[in-house]
Amino acid sequence: MAAPAARGSTPYQRWARATLLARTPETGTARTLVLRAPGWPGHLPGQHIDIRLTAEDGYQAARSYSLAAPGRGEHLEVGVQPVDDGEVSPYLAEDLPVGADVEVRGPLGGWFVWRPERATAPLLLLAGGSGVVPLMAMLRGHRTSGARVPARLVYSVRDPAQLWYGSELAAFAPPVSVRLLHTRDAPPGDPRPPGRIASADLPDADGPFAPGVPDVFVCGPTGFVEYAADLLLLAGHPAERIRTERFG
Repeated sequence: MAAPAARGSTPYQRWARATLLARTPETGTARTLVLRAPGWPGHLPGQHIDIRLTAEDGYQAARSYSLAAPGRGEHLEVGVQPVDDGEVSPYLAEDLPVGADVEVRGPLGGWFVWRPERATAPLLLLAGGSGVVPLMAMLRGHRTSGARVPARLVYSVRDPAQLWYGSELAAFAPPVSVRLLHTRDAPPGDPRPPGRIASADLPDADGPFAPGVPDVFVCGPTGFVEYAADLLLLAGHPAERIRTERFG
């Protein structure tokens, strides 16, 4: 996986063209977009890009989207969850024609990232809804890099229909584990009743990951992230090992 170039050293730190190659559904509304960005410098799991659209009258709107996979040449995968009355996300999710160009800028973000080549601590990931997108990049990076540190994803969704990457998550095997939490409607046979994430859903800092204290990444809506971060602190996870990213 290529490391991202230094800021200002490539045209992607400015706006440049990228072409939509494919759009695939993740849920009833969420989509993965695959873009080709010639000369892309590479990126790290957890980073994001800005995408800008320009209307015929010259009006422009730009939004940030998380990258769903580690860098692989010129191909970028981004996750898009349409926002009601949004200017950019509904168009990207449903209307942008395959083969059309958009403008992109990035990679962006240097703090909420996981570096497989430096991984010595276990990895604990907490996702709420579409917040799973950058964490999926970390799990995919874990797999492709051959990392052997344990990795656990705790993923909270409202109901099974809101699950991103369902088949791929089900296929992960040790040292990766995935736990799904449903807040409103659980599938038949789920031993956990629906409800928001709770202390019992999270490993203690000195629990199954011992003797290594995990690096923790939390991503999702603001309310989820703040509540989950408080639970992690109560479970004994050091604040300096918890990194958060909020949507909305």
